[in-house]
Amino acid sequence: MSKQLKADLSIFSITIIWGSSFIVMKNISDDIPAYAYLAMRFLVASIILAIVFNKRLKGINLGDIMRGSLIAVLLYAGMMLQVLGLKTTTASNSAFITGLCVIMVPIISVFLLKKRPPVNAVIGVFLAAVGLFFLTGFQGNWVKGDTLTLICAICFALQIIFIDKFASDMNIYHLAFIQVAATAVFYLITWAGVAFTSDNPDPIAFDSKVILTILYTGALGTAFGYSVQTIAQKYTTPTRTALILTCEPVFGAIFALIVPDIHGNTEVLTIQTIIGSLLILSGMVITELKFRKNIL
Repeated sequence: MSKQLKADLSIFSITIIWGSSFIVMKNISDDIPAYAYLAMRFLVASIILAIVFNKRLKGINLGDIMRGSLIAVLLYAGMMLQVLGLKTTTASNSAFITGLCVIMVPIISVFLLKKRPPVNAVIGVFLAAVGLFFLTGFQGNWVKGDTLTLICAICFALQIIFIDKFASDMNIYHLAFIQVAATAVFYLITWAGVAFTSDNPDPIAFDSKVILTILYTGALGTAFGYSVQTIAQKYTTPTRTALILTCEPVFGAIFALIVPDIHGNTEVLTIQTIIGSLLILSGMVITELKFRKNIL
């Protein structure tokens, strides 16, 4: 098995974890503000990565910190804009627009990285984009929240591209750790800013459900997820990464069918969900079959 195929499978594995996190995060959305949850989630992840990568983090220099912090800004902005956008747009619109980064990555890569994706990857991206539309749809007129979410998608696309750009120039473990740790710092600053400037800050209910969600998404969704993505991207392309990440809403839909929400309800399987999921998976298969043919 080639390094690129291993990298693709590694990225695919984290889409399962990220897909499962949608429902658990939704179930605590009324118990803790988004900025506080994200601050603690990334803080937990930073501590875990500092322990796991302890011996690999020696020699971090200012250049490493600057590069990792740039990616952290994109990650912080993307997640924050997504949360702000959800205040005035629907969850399905948010999922669809965020997923459009799969189209943005190959386009931006041509200009920033001078990398032209192969024809089979373009076809795969097109199928995945259509699949996203079937899976999530787009409802109603364009509103402010949709614009914020579109900027969020651009941030995520740039995050993928800059990881690819920096992965060959620096220690990949330094990049993975700094990206997560700097994002934690940005969210902690946001949390502190809200606490000092707001007369009535949002209350936080630290029950077992919130704590377990923070630990689960911090350890697996962030520490494992973003470190695997960063390391794996050293051996694959930005376009392939974006294409594989479109499986996240597929697994999100699957887990929503299994795990009940706070009211004890699960979502219902629809024809649109099936068609959308199959189109996304078809896009991946078309790309992978061409790749495997080339390495035989």
